[in-house]
Amino acid sequence: MTSAVAHDPRQPAPDEVPGSARHRRHTARWVAVSVLVVAAGLVAVLATRPQAASQASSALVGKPAPGIDATPKTAVETVSGSAFSMSDLLGHWVVVNFFASWCEPCQEEAPQLVSFSHEHTRPGSPELLGIAYDDSAANARAFMRSTGANWTAVMDSGDLKIAYGVTGPPETFVVAPDGLVLAHYIGPVTAAALNQVIADGEASGY
Repeated sequence: MTSAVAHDPRQPAPDEVPGSARHRRHTARWVAVSVLVVAAGLVAVLATRPQAASQASSALVGKPAPGIDATPKTAVETVSGSAFSMSDLLGHWVVVNFFASWCEPCQEEAPQLVSFSHEHTRPGSPELLGIAYDDSAANARAFMRSTGANWTAVMDSGDLKIAYGVTGPPETFVVAPDGLVLAHYIGPVTAAALNQVIADGEASGY
């Protein structure tokens, strides 16, 4: 004879789950899935977002800026084909920016440099100097025109990137009026970072 298993009427049968419990399980499952999706999305955004500039401990910091603090004067050619002497910038704050038309982080950085340039239009204000890195003059000109850059940019035969120790654009150097390099940034720099270096330098007596 088969014995029947007693069932406690206060508990649901094994094959019967109350609707409220089933709803809670369903909701919990979707909450867990949603959390995972959001987390994965954040990871993807952080992984693909361009990295901001970091100030590098360059061996050049505290030393003369190549081409600017130079005797005799260093003559280079601008992206427009005219002669330019970098050492004419001595006596001014100078932001030396290595860039290239094929460099995506340089495109991200460009609006910040344009903003910085617009902030400093008075005589004696900090100067911007672009140095085209492994690029053609035509492409460098087109890049500057498309981004609204109106400062001087020069071509580099290879000597300048070696002298500055640049391994790839964008890299930026802040040069004090006496020709010494005060800061070196790797990656897209911001106008705020540049202004802070100059403000700190002026507070220190530069």
